[in-house]
Amino acid sequence: MTDVQQTEPEFTTEDGAAAVSSGVADAEYTEPTADELDREGDIAADYIEELLDIADIDGDIDIDARNGRSYISVNAGDGANLRVLSKPDTVSALQELTRLAVQNKTGSFSRLILDIGGSRDARQAELATLVDRAITRIEEGAAQAALPPMSSYERKLVHDIVSERGYVSNSQGEGRDRHTVITAA
Repeated sequence: MTDVQQTEPEFTTEDGAAAVSSGVADAEYTEPTADELDREGDIAADYIEELLDIADIDGDIDIDARNGRSYISVNAGDGANLRVLSKPDTVSALQELTRLAVQNKTGSFSRLILDIGGSRDARQAELATLVDRAITRIEEGAAQAALPPMSSYERKLVHDIVSERGYVSNSQGEGRDRHTVITAA
């Protein structure tokens, strides 16, 4: 019998969860080029397409690159039922698996965003509602309003929404407890 040595993870995901490195050397992050983003998107789309084939789920895959990230969207094809995959925890898990698959092929850390069946737009609408409720509490006299912990991507969306509404926000806490606090300008 061989001994299995368990090692500590070498990096964390966007939401602070530990992840296992696939051998990419620790290096400072550099913004990917357009060609690198295209390659990343193609690798991610191939990975997701293979997953959909295994699960016998139809879906159309769109690839986009903006703001230094690849965006992969899976939309319902003819009669496709993406509900089973579009739950927030499932999308996050599939996104991390897809990132690891891309990282394994490219040797570079991936910041890709995966959307399944419009789940990201739905989540952004939920976040806007949370921000509106928090702002209402501030307008009613609260000094600040804290939102629940969320991923760095979701916190970025919240910061953008808060800024559009003329308020100030910052992130507090560490790891999975990192959350956004909103205050008046």
